[in-house]
Amino acid sequence: MTQHHQDDQDDQHDQHDQHDQHDQHDQHDQHDSGGHGEDHGGRHEAKMYLRFGLMIATSTIIMFALTYTNAFSADHVRFSEERLYMALLMGAAMALIMLAFMWGMMYRNRTVNVAIVVGALLLGGTALYLSRSQALVEDESYMKAMIPHHSIAILTSERAGIEDVRVRELADGITAAQRKEIKVMDWLVQDIEENGSATTPEEAEQRPVPDFEGSAMGQRDAWRAAQTLLRALLALPLVGNVAR
Repeated sequence: MTQHHQDDQDDQHDQHDQHDQHDQHDQHDQHDSGGHGEDHGGRHEAKMYLRFGLMIATSTIIMFALTYTNAFSADHVRFSEERLYMALLMGAAMALIMLAFMWGMMYRNRTVNVAIVVGALLLGGTALYLSRSQALVEDESYMKAMIPHHSIAILTSERAGIEDVRVRELADGITAAQRKEIKVMDWLVQDIEENGSATTPEEAEQRPVPDFEGSAMGQRDAWRAAQTLLRALLALPLVGNVAR
């Protein structure tokens, strides 16, 4: 009887030990599963924010390049600090707007979101300040930025559907002036790069700017040029005799 009772107690102890071991395994598996899920979620979140940053950076670069699409000629494309400032300002604004629309949907890490907002405000504010103050713009960078700016004026003045004769004359005058100033700025950039800045009137007199000419080749000017060329050809003795 005693032996039977002892066997029952041993069986109960074995079952209890097995139950404890099973519970420990379950808890361990749950812990592993939870940790794996947290790691996966963290990696997914990091990838989302990385893609967000790459998207903003790529868009900013593309917007900077697109600011040159309204230049009249590819020869007029120069690096412009002003266009860079505007691209950075637009990129910062885009980051704030996109984050605001997707704050609780895709981007839920409050700490990272606040860091993005602060960074975008600092970037946009700095770009706006540099644009308004022109603090970093010097002689050469000023002229390199003005060349594509003048090119826009040439594009709009030459290709606008202008009907009023007075407006057409104004546009042609603007085109001629812009072309001349582009030539002057190109020459000055090269001269400064080779000889340095002329910081005194005496130095400027020793390196005078050549007398460049600008031209506006609109339809009226092209027709006038053709008429002038025809008259010049007819004035030649050989051509004149043949024409008669």
